[in-house]
Amino acid sequence: MAFIRPFKPEDTENAKHICRATLPPSLSSSPDAVRLAPYLWTLPFTHLSPQTCFVLDDGTGAAVGYVIGTPDVFALAADYPRYVAEVLQRDLPAPEQLDVLEPWFIAPNGGEVAGEAEGDKRTATVVNPRCLAQLAYKVEWLVLEGVEGKKELVEAYRAMLHIDLLEEWQGKGWGRQLIERFIETVRASGARFGKGIQLGVAGENTKVVPFYEKVGFIIYPGGEREGNVWMVRDL
Repeated sequence: MAFIRPFKPEDTENAKHICRATLPPSLSSSPDAVRLAPYLWTLPFTHLSPQTCFVLDDGTGAAVGYVIGTPDVFALAADYPRYVAEVLQRDLPAPEQLDVLEPWFIAPNGGEVAGEAEGDKRTATVVNPRCLAQLAYKVEWLVLEGVEGKKELVEAYRAMLHIDLLEEWQGKGWGRQLIERFIETVRASGARFGKGIQLGVAGENTKVVPFYEKVGFIIYPGGEREGNVWMVRDL
């Protein structure tokens, strides 16, 4: 019988698989993005804040879903050099430069994109793996900074979570239970979580917004500036 339990280091490969299996189309269509994705959206949390990471165990010991996050993104950012040294430098070459963030989208041949409407870029371009590598190596770009309003969001809602379940485990109530387990842990952590929790929904995956609303999250204005949806839940 399936059950929720704390994340363990031996869950790492399954967690990477869950991340990759639940990526939105623009990322899942790129082998480079599939390879890099866990290093941005999964491993920083499981490595630096395992005490606030939980998995859905299918009953055989295999993780088939997770909720991962941190009660304080600023504390995570302060500890991020350890993640770079212990994980990234082992697995991923460092970007050529970390002074200027490269564009998210590039032409399929690696060149620059010019003269296209923003709405056309998802179909005419591919996600830039150099940008992904930069985000992985520079935590400020990954979780603290961004378009207008992002800084204020992060300062107000310092806890952050990501939740993913393999498709066959979705729609069975496990998502709500995982989120409530995460919330209990954040409240008990003693961390400075500010007003509560924030999360981001990819613009390609807005079908999940009603689910988050059902578990207490509301839309926080500003995410549309980066093509995503920002959501928050007060604690």
